[in-house]
Amino acid sequence: MLKKLLLAAALLPTLTYAGEVEWNTPHKPYHIAGNIYFVGTQGIGVYLITTPQGHILLDSGTDEGARLVEANIQALGFRLADVKYLIETHAHVDHIGGMARLKRDTGAIFIAAEGDRHALESGAHDIDNVYGGWSFPPVKVDRTIADGGTLTLGGITLTAHLTPGHTRGDTTWTMDVNDKGVVRHVLFYASTTVAGNILVNNRSYPGIVADYRLSFQRLKGLKADILLANHPEFADLEVRYQAQLKGKADAFVDPQAFPKLIARSEADFDAELKRQSK
Repeated sequence: MLKKLLLAAALLPTLTYAGEVEWNTPHKPYHIAGNIYFVGTQGIGVYLITTPQGHILLDSGTDEGARLVEANIQALGFRLADVKYLIETHAHVDHIGGMARLKRDTGAIFIAAEGDRHALESGAHDIDNVYGGWSFPPVKVDRTIADGGTLTLGGITLTAHLTPGHTRGDTTWTMDVNDKGVVRHVLFYASTTVAGNILVNNRSYPGIVADYRLSFQRLKGLKADILLANHPEFADLEVRYQAQLKGKADAFVDPQAFPKLIARSEADFDAELKRQSK
């Protein structure tokens, strides 16, 4: 099976991930709820969490897309210098390819899971994958965070939930936000998709299947009034944004969105594992 996967990878064009054009296509920034803003691109979710003591930025987009993220932050009236922390969901080029640029331009502290440190600091994906290795500007991790670890700034607290599999340090984040007087549980979904990962006999990550299983178990224990994702389509963000523009109140509130996403993702994982096991 491994030989078949490697052969398939060799026949793939240089750019193979679906939606790559959208990764670097501009999108207008917008307010989601409370102190959370979308500042990403058409195909990549990047989120700014603002506080009176400075701001937190979740993910960066690609190296090229980071310029658009910076422009979006400024378009909302916030200063890059006021971003105090940078955090990540996982070490893939489309989500942290621009982290080195943002760290340089903001001077912020970069926090990531230990499992992603090697990929981040070497500037390359480090798991056997049919798409091969992707490179990006390396970025130094200033501080690591463990499962259940927290980041507090200006009265808000983000909690890290390690959800490995997609990458070793894949991290889902949660926080509560005051949304027009109502407390909402917000979840920033990392990823549980296979996305080309070799599941059977993965030499660089032999525990990959067990980690995916652990992550599905952990995620099923979480709740979200508002689901946000690093690929907007995972949370139907564009549909919700358009509904917001048309005046729908609480367009991003949907407690059923997250459990449906995880159920769908686990079923897709099981199907892919079965396919690769043949």
